[in-house]
Amino acid sequence: MRRSTPRMAAHAAVTAAVVAVAPLASLGAQTRTVTADDYARAEKYLGFNTSLLVSNTGVQPTWLPDGRFTYRVRQPDGSTPMILVDAKGAKTNCTAAGTVCPPAPAPGGPPGAPRAGGRAPEVLSPDGTKAAFIRDWNLWVRDVASNQETQLTTDGIKDFGYATDNAGWVHSNRALLMWSPDSKKIATFQQDQRNVGEMYLVRTKVGHPELMAWKYPLPGDSVVSMIHRVVIDLSAAPKVVRFRMGPDEHRSSVCDHIACGGKLADVEWYPDGSKVAFLSNSRDHKIATLRVADAASGEVRDVLREEVATQFESGDGDQNWRVLPASNEVIWFSERDDWGQLYLYDLNTGTLKNKITTGDGGVLGIERIDAKARTIWFTASGKEKGRDPYFRHLYRIGMDGKGLTLLTPEDGDHNISLSPDGARFVDSWSRPDLPQTALLRDARTGKSLATLETGDISKLTATGWKPPTRITVKDRAGKWDLYGLMWTPTKLDSTRKYPIINYIYPGPQGGSVGSRQFSPAVRDNQALAELGFIVVSIDGTGNPMRSKSFHDAYYGRMGDNTLPDQIAGMKELAAKYRFIDLDRVGMWGHSGGGFATAGALFRYPDFFKVGIAESGNHDNRNYEDDWGERYHGLLTRNGATDNYDAEANQTLAKNLKGKLMLAHGTLDDNVPPDNTLLVVDALIKAGKDFDLIMIPNAAHGFGAASNYMMRRRWDYFVQHLMGATPPKEFQIGPK
Repeated sequence: MRRSTPRMAAHAAVTAAVVAVAPLASLGAQTRTVTADDYARAEKYLGFNTSLLVSNTGVQPTWLPDGRFTYRVRQPDGSTPMILVDAKGAKTNCTAAGTVCPPAPAPGGPPGAPRAGGRAPEVLSPDGTKAAFIRDWNLWVRDVASNQETQLTTDGIKDFGYATDNAGWVHSNRALLMWSPDSKKIATFQQDQRNVGEMYLVRTKVGHPELMAWKYPLPGDSVVSMIHRVVIDLSAAPKVVRFRMGPDEHRSSVCDHIACGGKLADVEWYPDGSKVAFLSNSRDHKIATLRVADAASGEVRDVLREEVATQFESGDGDQNWRVLPASNEVIWFSERDDWGQLYLYDLNTGTLKNKITTGDGGVLGIERIDAKARTIWFTASGKEKGRDPYFRHLYRIGMDGKGLTLLTPEDGDHNISLSPDGARFVDSWSRPDLPQTALLRDARTGKSLATLETGDISKLTATGWKPPTRITVKDRAGKWDLYGLMWTPTKLDSTRKYPIINYIYPGPQGGSVGSRQFSPAVRDNQALAELGFIVVSIDGTGNPMRSKSFHDAYYGRMGDNTLPDQIAGMKELAAKYRFIDLDRVGMWGHSGGGFATAGALFRYPDFFKVGIAESGNHDNRNYEDDWGERYHGLLTRNGATDNYDAEANQTLAKNLKGKLMLAHGTLDDNVPPDNTLLVVDALIKAGKDFDLIMIPNAAHGFGAASNYMMRRRWDYFVQHLMGATPPKEFQIGPK
């Protein structure tokens, strides 16, 4: 699964062990040699080179209390000065002689964010006076001024501790909690994992290997992680208030963890700290219940409940429900009309008052609520006809559903950051074929107040670089338009036939293309194209940011992996672009993309000829429980089989005809390497030839071995899809 986690950090001194299970013949006679110079030219289109040739892009403001903000962007001369901007958009270069600018924010992030101060990561209170952390399964607090530490809980024990961060696929020693606005209380939980099954990995070294073991629930397990919700009152002597209810499933409506986007998900304090609103999510994600707990007594009452046939989610990166105690209202998110919409409910009775948003296109995130003006600012996609439905735009609307206003009219993807007072926002917008423009805008009208930066890619285009081609094709059934990107050689010969490589990430929580913002390099797609391939990424059905029916297109059939859409899309492209050779089709992907790639060669062996499957979750019974049970449903048994069996790649390995390389890190604690070894075992039993790379002590992203793996990918496609001889042991990396 594609995620940014600490485990994807580089691993020093990682080496790669290669097991060639059997010699492989190429698809055809090798007609030419690809040289080291060819690889060097391709390498120029990798991110560590192209990023040095662009400037003035992607403003990310740091807002100051007085409404000003600072930012840094790369200038044409390579410098990154701090720029100060006032409320009218006037800019000051803080590096200029005689200029006095505000000090940089204190290191460690904003109040409430995890901080790595002291011996354990800490969570700072909103007023900055206290820092909470975990020690020996209990929660402690440190007085920032005096450094005095106070133990808040005493009954935490191994695997039944307070605020512990472990979802199986991701785990750390940070504390998961939410401070009350007045910094006097903490909302958190005691997580029970005492009888949860464990995952095991072994670190390779000289001498006795090192065993790693931690709790890692799997689909179908009779015991999974449960959380007992509590409030800890620090206003006098520390007091633990347990919610008067049974434990909740370790689930959220946002991601496959209870901490999403850097914070505890589905929890919201009342402004006065008297109550906590939270969501209880069922194990299969089909039922979400909004509840309110009294912070003093622990009494809990239900407000409203939503039940869906597949899986309920409440937002993109953060929950889109909000409580408004002053008016006794709740803003609720639902996809009940096939699009993500906002609704207004009564907080006391749980009855619907009115629908706020309507029409095609889904709400992605609530950015701001002005309760007095009864106005909501939100991002959405797909509401502007004729545009890429993945482009994000900012809107304003009244809580009565009137006055919908588009605030970012340009045809592109908009990254926005609102000022603390909600009066202005910074809008950095771009497209894959158009560099960023950063504007300061009025938050009520969207009027541009100032142009902050305009992307400069002149040095990049001088090298011959060209942007990817934006493509649109139909899905397998001809029902939906699918959107993607295509990379071609910069010196394309349209009279030639080029093999095609499909980079895939099937979701269901993301897609192959990824961000719609401009980037001078997307993975190694253009580099592969320079070697003589056509490279495509197509966001097929089953990924988010569109309609509910689109997202649920293959719910319960994870092995589908949008592969029929990929085939239909490439056939449509080949009919339009005669330089695409559909007799030479390759695919590669990482994580969910590895699962999809091996599945492509097993399910459609006559279409896909070469595949490279990295770190794949090939059998979701061997991946974390939250993922499979959300997108495939609870595991149900039928004699010797179950409803996950037919989706597992090893059950289809006997169908392999083409050339397949499997790769995995031996310390992958996200997608454990047993996923790949199950496929290896099945291939060996079926007598099939394949290649295998196991990277010792590498985690999910391969760390320091990622460039080695990239070069092996290039070699594999050059040899087996192009039918050429690659250079020997080319070294990819900054020179």
